Amino acid sequence: MSIQPRFLAHKLANTSTVATIASTAPHTIDLYLDYVCPFSGKMFNTVYNNLLPAIAEIYPPGTFTFVFRQVVQPWHPVSTLVHETAIAVERLAPEKFWEFSNALFKVANTYYDTAVYDEPRSKTYERLAKLAAESVGVDEAKVFELLAIPPSSDGSPHNTGNAVTNDLKLFVRQARQNSVHVTPTVSVNGIVNDSISSGWTVEKWLELLKTVYEAN
Repeated sequence: MSIQPRFLAHKLANTSTVATIASTAPHTIDLYLDYVCPFSGKMFNTVYNNLLPAIAEIYPPGTFTFVFRQVVQPWHPVSTLVHETAIAVERLAPEKFWEFSNALFKVANTYYDTAVYDEPRSKTYERLAKLAAESVGVDEAKVFELLAIPPSSDGSPHNTGNAVTNDLKLFVRQARQNSVHVTPTVSVNGIVNDSISSGWTVEKWLELLKTVYEAN
C-alpha cells in the first residue's frame, strides 16, 4: 500500500544499515502501531532492534520494506500528542523518524494514562520536545513550535489544532478505511495477517518472511 511522499520516512528497507529509507521493494510489511500501546512497543522492539539487522544478513538489500503506520488509540488521550511529536520530528529530520520512534517506545510508560493524568497538555508537549532533542538531536524549540496550539487572533476559543494536526488526520483516516482497530496489526503485501502477534520472536518472523520470499 502506498504512502504519501512527504511521509516516506515511515518506510524502512532491510539493508546492511537499518537507517535507509526505502522507495520500493518487492515485499511490504505494514506495522500498525500506537506509541502508548505496550504490545506495539514490544513488536517494534523486536522488528527494529532485532529483526531488521537479522534479515539484512540473509536477504538482498531492499527485499522487504517495513512501513510504520501510526494508529492513535483514542481511549489513551495522550496518544494523539505522542503521535503528533513523531510527525513533527519527521518533518524536521526525516532520517530520525525510526530512531525517535525507538526512543519513544523505550519511555512510553511515562506517557501512560496515570503518568499524565494531572499534567497540562502544554507540559506534555514540552517533555516530548525535550525527548526529541535529547534522543535524536532535533531542535527542541522547533519541535515545540510545531506542537504548540497558537492563540486565535482575537483571543476567542478555537479548535483547529496545531501545525501537524492535518498530517495526523491522514494516518487516522488510513487506519479507519482499512478497519484497523487493534494495535499492533500487521499486513503483509497488503493483506492483514491476524496470526502475527507482539509475542513473535525473531525466529518466528524469519519463518514468515522466508515463506513470503519463496512465494514470490
